[in-house]
Amino acid sequence: MAEAIKQPPALSAETSSRSWRSSIWGRWSVRLLFYVLLIAAWQLLFNSNIWQDFVLPSPPEVLNSLATGFRSGFFLQSALASLGRLAIGYAISLFLGLVLGLLIGRVSLLKETLGSLFLGLQALPSICWLPLATLWFGLNDQAIIFVVVMGALFSITLGVESGVRNTSPVYLKAARNMGTRGLALYTQVIFPAAFPTILNGLKQGWSFAWRSLMAGELLYNTVGLGNLLETGRDLLDSAQVVGVMLLIITIGVAIDALIFGPLEKRTRTRWGLVG
Repeated sequence: MAEAIKQPPALSAETSSRSWRSSIWGRWSVRLLFYVLLIAAWQLLFNSNIWQDFVLPSPPEVLNSLATGFRSGFFLQSALASLGRLAIGYAISLFLGLVLGLLIGRVSLLKETLGSLFLGLQALPSICWLPLATLWFGLNDQAIIFVVVMGALFSITLGVESGVRNTSPVYLKAARNMGTRGLALYTQVIFPAAFPTILNGLKQGWSFAWRSLMAGELLYNTVGLGNLLETGRDLLDSAQVVGVMLLIITIGVAIDALIFGPLEKRTRTRWGLVG
């Protein structure tokens, strides 16, 4: 009897622990602890002297490199230049991808021709477009933007095509029975129904665009985050290399959290998937 009375508090404590871990403060506390331990392990690895300083920098050296770069304004200038190229390239690929994806998803002939071509081109690493881009545009920003477009376009197009093609026929029949035709059918029925799948394509396209941009800037001497990595390598400044890598990761996570995160949350809420 006494044991039966003691069981509910144990269950309550376990439930309370799970509730705390799932709360905002709990999640951030776990993340903070993880990164503190990760940095501590990094520092211990540096103190072991397995590698020389120019191969593996310490956390304070990386922090000092970041602080110096931002104080000089060069890191901020490079980040803005990279984001500008990304915005232009991604906007172009977004427009083309939406149009092509809608057409391929609705026209069987385009599915069999352009669809198969795009599926094959998606497997081609975007950096492979850089030699051709330099022949067409020269060593300039246009070549890098072209590589960004090629990196994102096929993922966006195929994501849109998949969403459009997998739209439930029930929605289309119901819309047509109510007199919806032409452009209204796309804007009011097909696109909203396909948006969860389209969003995955947009997010994948963004990640490919970001990677393509860094690859292009590594090979072209211009103001940008990719070129900062190359400069750090040339100067044997591993602290700058790691610092810029952390900056690239931070920007990527921030864009995902500020743009795609809210879109995903709103989409899940609209489709009743929150929970």
